[in-house]
Amino acid sequence: MANVAVSKEVEAGQAVYTRLLLRVYDLWVLFLSNRFIWKCPSSIQLAHYNRHIGASHLDVGVGTGYFLRHCKFPVADPRIGLIDLNPNSLAFTSRRIRRYRPEYWRANVLEPLNIETAPFDSIGLNYLFHCLPGTLKEKGVALDNLLPLLKPGGAVFGTTLLSGGVFRTPRARALMRFYNGKGIFSNEHDGLEQLEEILAARFSEYSVRVVGCVALFSAIR
Repeated sequence: MANVAVSKEVEAGQAVYTRLLLRVYDLWVLFLSNRFIWKCPSSIQLAHYNRHIGASHLDVGVGTGYFLRHCKFPVADPRIGLIDLNPNSLAFTSRRIRRYRPEYWRANVLEPLNIETAPFDSIGLNYLFHCLPGTLKEKGVALDNLLPLLKPGGAVFGTTLLSGGVFRTPRARALMRFYNGKGIFSNEHDGLEQLEEILAARFSEYSVRVVGCVALFSAIR
């Protein structure tokens, strides 16, 4: 995969996804953290995928590909694309869903994307925004860069962890503070109001649902 020039802050947000971490990611993040710390079980996020995913789908910030592996596509042979800055995540997810023969690109979504491919019916951004540096307004440029890859009438959906406008347990506040200190997260100033603002600025139809300190959002182009 080609090298991609990124800032130190962008690099920090994705560098944690080593091959070793990806082996325990599902247990630590999707089972333990989601259920007991963020208070939004992965079953709710999986239902979010099932509700919005299209016959051709682009996943951005792919993690381990857990939701792509377990969700219900509307067709038997979906077209899937993957975008991530971390080559370990791309390799792990590509292997996990190899039966779908995914296309994949290593790219920084905060920069213009030089990707030549047919547009998709849906784009998923699961747990992406809280790992990107800057304010939510600045992170919104990722949506601008991705929209050319979405068909008219297509859906953008995803989740993100918020610090403001949501209920956080003491454990959630402590873990977010730790992750922000390490540069893994950059969401100290990410609030519900700011998330709705970046969606409203780009879409006439959108929705945001909060479960625990997780915002589940969707929008139609």
